[in-house]
Amino acid sequence: MTSPNRRLAIKTAAAAVGAVAVAPHLLAQSAPVRVGYSMARTGPWTGGAQTSQEPNYLMWAEQQNAAGGLNVKGVRRPIELMGYDDRSDVETVIRTYQKLMGSDKVELVLPPWGSNANFAVAPLANRMGYPFLAPTALSRRLIEMKLPYFFLLLQQPAPMTNALVDMLKAHGCKTMACIYVDDLFGLENYAALKVALQGSGITLVEDKSYPGGVKDLSPVLRSMKDKNPDAFVGFTYPPDTILASRQAKEIGFNPKFFYASVGTAFPLYRQVITAAGAEGVLGMGSWNGKTSPGAKAYFDAHVASQKKEPDRWASGAAWAGLEILTTAVEKVGLDRKAIRDYVAGNTHKTILGDIRFNGSENVGTPGTVGQWQNGEFEVVWPPQVATAKLNPNKPAW
Repeated sequence: MTSPNRRLAIKTAAAAVGAVAVAPHLLAQSAPVRVGYSMARTGPWTGGAQTSQEPNYLMWAEQQNAAGGLNVKGVRRPIELMGYDDRSDVETVIRTYQKLMGSDKVELVLPPWGSNANFAVAPLANRMGYPFLAPTALSRRLIEMKLPYFFLLLQQPAPMTNALVDMLKAHGCKTMACIYVDDLFGLENYAALKVALQGSGITLVEDKSYPGGVKDLSPVLRSMKDKNPDAFVGFTYPPDTILASRQAKEIGFNPKFFYASVGTAFPLYRQVITAAGAEGVLGMGSWNGKTSPGAKAYFDAHVASQKKEPDRWASGAAWAGLEILTTAVEKVGLDRKAIRDYVAGNTHKTILGDIRFNGSENVGTPGTVGQWQNGEFEVVWPPQVATAKLNPNKPAW
């Protein structure tokens, strides 16, 4: 079976041949721009990767090619995507990017999905001089590595947990229970939460780590229910986010504030938990169609192109990163150091708002909290970017 990327490459090649037939003297100008990436199409990362990231890569190439190709300093050149399944395996991610940046000699690379994969491959991309605009990496350690070619679109653990704690404090929360996945993402967010709670007046009554791929969280959820906290916080991946929500519903664990992380902003969450059950659930999220006119146009284009909604968190970051990359190539061409310098040195207009970088960190957009309300994942904190007011008492599941 022909993969979507292979079909896109074939379509791109045909476009290039057509351009040559019409205007042979433009052969060099119309050569495809080879853009490579690895992405989880199988394995445990697939849900996140195929919701938040690869659909945006495919749509970007589709849109650019429909316009005649990527604008490279005024010359339109078709995009040839080279995408590989990394099978949710870090070693495969590394080998894939070694091939792309080595023997394949792609002009540009797009990042893989997730903090762990980006952490593994970021030093290689930096060493090879490939700008990386990562939409699904959440790690302070990536910032501390000081990799000049690496840029993180998402707000990092401290801004996200500070926003959460500020919101909870402002709405009378006094006690909290927390679970976190035992990996880079979970550990960093848990550590940031502990710092954010200092002096907040909120007491952490129970905290528990769990291994990736967990199949049952009910024992720890029952223990937390017995302590009757005002808030539950889970630093969770999509399967765990759904598992924790389902099992909390089964045991009647319904605190005033129920917050889970990756996957809460997915349309799938609303569908699986059911619209009524999802009502009032909080999570990591940063945008929706009300955020900006560009965000609404992006949402509609995504539905038309990919036949499904984008998620309300990292999908927006993925598209914002592609917006920045597209403008950089238009301004400075395909010289990767010039792209890197343009990204590092400018404030960028995106569907999420103005993004600018201090080192690798996005310091332009704030940490946010989202909440399911009437079938939409609304931004509810901080007030200056909110698309709706917080409902401070989650309805029963």
